[in-house]
Formats: sequence, C-alpha cells, structure tokens
Amino acid sequence: MQCPTHNSFIYNSSLCCCNPGLLYNTTTNTCSPFTVSGADAFFVGTGVDYSLNIPEAILPFESIKKYMGFQNLFLEATLVMIVSWLLFCGFVRFGKLGDGTTFWYKVRWWISRLDVCFSTRHWMDDQKVVEKKKTELGGAFSIASCILFIGLFAALLYQVISKRTIEVHSVVAANAPDLTSFSNDMEFNITTISTMSCANLQNLGTLFIINPGFLDFRTVPLSTFAKFSCENTTKGPMVTLKCNNCQLIRGKFYTSWQFVDLPNNPASAVGFEFNLTSSDRLDKKHTSFVSGILKKGSNMNAEFVTFRGKDTNILEFDLFPRIYRNKHDLKLIQPLFHEFLPGSSFGEINHLRDSLQNSSNGLVNVTLNVNFISSYIVEIDSQNVLGPVRFLADLGGLYYVSIGLFFFVLVQFEYKFKRLRHEDKVMRRIRNRKKAQEHWEKLRKYVVFTWGRGSLPHDDGSVVLTSCCSGILIKSNQNEGSLSRRRQHIRKDTISFNKKVTMPDDKVSQQEWSGDVDNRNAHRQQPLCSADGIPLPPSLEIQSDSEMSALEIQKNLQDLYEYNLMLRQELVYAQSMLHSLTSNDSASNGQ
Repeated sequence: MQCPTHNSFIYNSSLCCCNPGLLYNTTTNTCSPFTVSGADAFFVGTGVDYSLNIPEAILPFESIKKYMGFQNLFLEATLVMIVSWLLFCGFVRFGKLGDGTTFWYKVRWWISRLDVCFSTRHWMDDQKVVEKKKTELGGAFSIASCILFIGLFAALLYQVISKRTIEVHSVVAANAPDLTSFSNDMEFNITTISTMSCANLQNLGTLFIINPGFLDFRTVPLSTFAKFSCENTTKGPMVTLKCNNCQLIRGKFYTSWQFVDLPNNPASAVGFEFNLTSSDRLDKKHTSFVSGILKKGSNMNAEFVTFRGKDTNILEFDLFPRIYRNKHDLKLIQPLFHEFLPGSSFGEINHLRDSLQNSSNGLVNVTLNVNFISSYIVEIDSQNVLGPVRFLADLGGLYYVSIGLFFFVLVQFEYKFKRLRHEDKVMRRIRNRKKAQEHWEKLRKYVVFTWGRGSLPHDDGSVVLTSCCSGILIKSNQNEGSLSRRRQHIRKDTISFNKKVTMPDDKVSQQEWSGDVDNRNAHRQQPLCSADGIPLPPSLEIQSDSEMSALEIQKNLQDLYEYNLMLRQELVYAQSMLHSLTSNDSASNGQ
C-alpha cells in the first residue's frame, strides 16, 4: 500500500500501516475510521411474515406502513382538520345576517343545517317538550364530532390491519424424534473486515464437538458437517460454511481459522461481519436469519482498535428449534447472536507498531462457536386480539367519545351565553320573512298576469290614475275619437297594488253608471267599482317577538284566498261595465 499522508505510520523502516481502528481505502489512498451505526450493528429476522397477503400490484401495504408509520399520523391530521373547521365557523360568525340574501347568511344557514348530532340536545327550559332545532353552534360541533369519529375510526382500522394478531411463544420439552424432524438448509458467513485476502487464511477444516455431560470433546473433519469456502469481498475475506439438510449436533461445536502475515500484507482486522441463515428445504420463502457488524467488545474502552495477536476472537451463536403452528407446522432453526469475546487488539499506535514488528503476533484468530439448544422446542402460534365483538365495542366507544366530548362543550357554551340557547330563532325568523316576501311576490304577479289583461280607450296617451277595485291603477284616455280604432291592452307596468286604497263614497249608487252616453268621459273618471265599495286587504297577524305557527300561516292564507275571490267578483263586474260602455259608445258613433 502507498502510505497515506494522514492517519498512518511507518514500521520496519519501510512498511506503512493505518492507525488503530482505521481501514485503508485503495481507491482514495486514505485511512478512514471504521464506524458502525446503531441500525447496522445488529439485526434479527424471524423469517415469517405476518402482514396481509395482498399482492403488491393491488395494494403496496408494506410501502404504506413504511411511510405512514404510526397511528399518530391519523390523530394529528384529525386534530388539524378539527381546529381548521372550528376556526372557519368562528370566522363566519362575524359576518352580518342582513335580510337573508347576504353571502354570510347563506353560509351560516347551511352550517346550522349540518346540526345532525345535537338538534334534539340543545339547552331546553324546564317542563317543555323537546323540540328539534338546528343552530349554527350545533352544526359546527356536529361536523367536528364527525371528523373526530372518522379520524379515530381510521386509526382503529390501521390498528386492526397492522396489529390484528399477537404472536404467542410456548416452550415444550424436546425429544429425539422431534429434533430429527427438523430438516433445514443453513449457511454461516463470517467476514473479517480488513485489507487481507483469502491468501492470509490458514487452518480451516476441523470441527470441535463438546458432548453434553462429558468432560472430553472430540474433533471431526469440518467437511462432514458442512461445505466451507473463502471468498474475497470489498470488505475483506469471507468464510462460508454451508450445509444442506443439516443434522445438527446436540450441544456445542466450534471451528477456528487464522489469518497470518504475508509479505507487505500484515494480518490485522478492524471488525467482523456475520450473517447466519436457516431456511426450510421444501418452502424456501420462509427464512430465519441473524446478521450484524461487530466493531469491538463490550469490555473495551478504546473507540478504535485493531485486532491482531494470539488470543482468539470468539463469535458465539445459539440455535433454537421452532415450530410455527400458525404456518402449517413449519419447522425452522432460528439462529441468534449470543456474545462476542474479542481477542488480542491494540488501540495505541506504538503498541500496534511493536506488534507488527514482532513475528510471533503475526496472526488474527477467529472462532465460530455454536450452541444448539436441543432440550426445548419453541412453539409459535397466533391469537387474534380483536374479534368482531371487541371491534364493535371499540367502534361504539369511539362514537360516544366523539359525540360526548363536543356535547359537553356545547352545553358549556349555552350555559355561559344565554343568547346561544335560542340563536336558531333569529335565523329562522329572517328566513321565514324572506320566504313570505317571495310567496307574496308570486301571488301578486299571479293576480297581475291573470286579471290585469284588459283594454281601455285612450286618446292622447295621457295617464289618469283612478282608484278602482281595491287600488288597481288603469291607463285612461281623455281625447275623443273612435274607441274601436284606439283600443289597446292594459300594460303590465300600468297595473299594481296600492297599499293605501281610497275607498269610494258610500253615496255613490248604481244609477251613476247608467247615465247618458254624452257623459261617458265623466263616467270613466269615476271608480269602476260596486256601490258598496271594496274593503281593505286582510292584515297579516305577525308577532315580532315569536315565530309564526302553522295555524297562523294557514289562517292568513285563507283570508287572502277569500279576499282574492271577492276581488275577482269586482273585476268581473268592472269588466262587464266596460263592455257596456264600449257597446254604447260604438252604437252612438254608428248613428
């Protein structure tokens, strides 16, 4: 290696090495510290997926879980929507109601129509029948209750989907037939993180077995248990032990290997990486594994160290037999990391230099120690924590919490502010007045278009306003001429209702309308009405301090209907008089 300018030192007068705990990078020709993040330090996988078996093309549930995370996201979004809605309702209350045609009145009216939760729960006086009324405050709190319920319901559904079951582990005693039924393919990968290669590897090929209950141990060739190999990787040499249909040895067994110094390539390491997997022979999709990176032991004080020397570095693992009852009695061997016992290491430059210059320390010992727990078998099953009854109970609880919370706030508002108890009457009174005005306009137009189409003679186009038939204003002519040549229909804009009607004199009799034809101009200026006169329209009985009941509205409409019948009779009588005058005028002109 070319000696970097920083974080390196010289030994044996010409050789270069990185400082303790630093790894040489051949691409950049630098020595950088070997660091391990908390997420990469240790990881265990069970190999069994308990999520919904939904195809990724239909619904990427795992991606949703990754980005949505926890139920707090639903709750935070619900809180933001409730606050935004209440602020909007509070803002529109500053708008004036007016006469019922303003924009603010329409918005506030529709908010009051949304009172679906508290329309029968508002403040009521004692000994009064419960009335269904919708207020603006009730509409605001009703929608807030619905938003809260929907948000809590979404959080409940997320909980049902992601945590609908729990995993129950039970330990049972193992016997020989149970252990022999485990047929797994296993693989052990141990990488020594360093600048070494597989050429530095020596003494790999012996398996040491320690039988339980015996003081001695025996050795067998490693090839009888697994196939082993070494592969050069970017991180360093990786030793692989792989066996198909492993018949695991009861008790403990271990194997060791060493990396020795080569010319210009000393034996040293800054850490170890491991990956142990176990999979079912018949179903390869189920895999149990454990992986991680080891930088130093728990008993080391130095932050950066370099492993080198005679003392061996021991990586201990445990193997647990597991039976997954919820997966058709799937049998898997679960590897678990137990402990890392560091060997010889150096954290100071001078100590590391002395070790590199001493040929007796020119090696790195690695030992893989495995303990097969054969006395017990772990049985795993799933239990549903949320049945249909509990789901309905939770759903009902969420509903009552959503309604009860805002009902309490509503009662407090109406208790503190008495005008809020009857705020619906103000808006309904404005709306009823507006509707009554619209209905009256429709009735007026109906009378105008139905009974206002007549024809009167006119000479010079001057208009004489005569009070006739309860205030109907008609267009009259003052010049002489042929009526047949100047007859026109009464225009709609010359007919209207006059609220201040001038009643005809009681002394006027029927004989005034049967005078001489020469006095027809004088007759035209007289009211074309009956001698008895027409009474004033019926008054609408409306009390300003209360609402109009249905009986009062029905009574007023009945009075208007009777008045309309009387008005029609008078109009018919006036029309007959006009026809009589027209006939007499035509006869006199013919003579």
